[in-house]
Amino acid sequence: MRFCERNGRPSRTATNGFRGVDGWVNWFSAALVSLSLAVTAVADYEPLAVSGPVPDSRLLEAVDDARGRKLPIRVYLPRAAAPAPVVLFSHGLGGSRDNNAFLGKHWAQRGYVAVFLQHPGSDEDVWKNAPPLQAMGRLKQAASAENHGARLRDVPVVIDALAAWHETEGHPLAGRLDLERLGMCGYSFGAVTTQALAGQAALGRVSFAEPRIRAAVMISPSPPTLGDPAAAFAPVKIPCLLLTGTRDDSPLGRTTPADRLKVFPHLKQAAAWQVVFDEATHMAFGDREGVGRAPRESRYHRAMIALTTAFWDAHLKGDAAATAWLNGEGAGTVLDPKDRWEMNAKARTSE
Repeated sequence: MRFCERNGRPSRTATNGFRGVDGWVNWFSAALVSLSLAVTAVADYEPLAVSGPVPDSRLLEAVDDARGRKLPIRVYLPRAAAPAPVVLFSHGLGGSRDNNAFLGKHWAQRGYVAVFLQHPGSDEDVWKNAPPLQAMGRLKQAASAENHGARLRDVPVVIDALAAWHETEGHPLAGRLDLERLGMCGYSFGAVTTQALAGQAALGRVSFAEPRIRAAVMISPSPPTLGDPAAAFAPVKIPCLLLTGTRDDSPLGRTTPADRLKVFPHLKQAAAWQVVFDEATHMAFGDREGVGRAPRESRYHRAMIALTTAFWDAHLKGDAAATAWLNGEGAGTVLDPKDRWEMNAKARTSE
């Protein structure tokens, strides 16, 4: 006997008439079991849980022959040898493929291949071995439209390289990558890179969208320097997670904490979530307090790990419990009461 649903309740089918009393009892019992299983799945979901040792990482290099450009890469690999979803990471200004390792290691332990890119021209070579005052000047020069454009071309080159390595017998990544489930994350200048590849339009009309990217995380996002933010972000349609803080300004003095909040409201066509960490500065999201300073941990790292993992699980693995965790009370378990967690209308209806 076949049944359909109308307005969430069983109704008469075209061929089998009405459900009898026994049928209603059976349906109601099945519904309770289904609900119980769903609640249990959400209760059991824990994005911070890992098993096994810290994953290995491999140092690789992608080459863009057309530009004569070599792109250093660090890849964190999960234990399982089966093809796994892939997450790209684009570092901030003056960073490297070694930054934000706390994210890459955890994502790999959760079953993702985490690929951390390094962008020549806006990487750590800009400031290394320079006196502090000169280092800041060099960083300002590196935050250029030219380097932004170079970054946008770097990412498709790396994705192409990953696809080739997946098919190359004997390569460390052979058979390891599921590029149909590809996400991208970026921090600061890397967030700007991610925004553009996720679909943000330059001046509201020029697109650099990379269609192979299925979900995006922006850590310390920025509005466009020119043009209307509403027009710039209107083309973005893939799920997005944004992370910022109440003191998330720019070390170079160009972006204020209020500016960071000008992206989320304009993601009208994308399911979007945003956390605003209380008292978080720009450097709280990275490994370092400033140029050349030693790495440090912060309370924000734990929440970053949990929120990004749940986001990837929801949108790259299709895990309904992860989506429910994001949309329910789960996020609150890793946040401070003064932190702000929000989602737009499309996010609320994404379950």
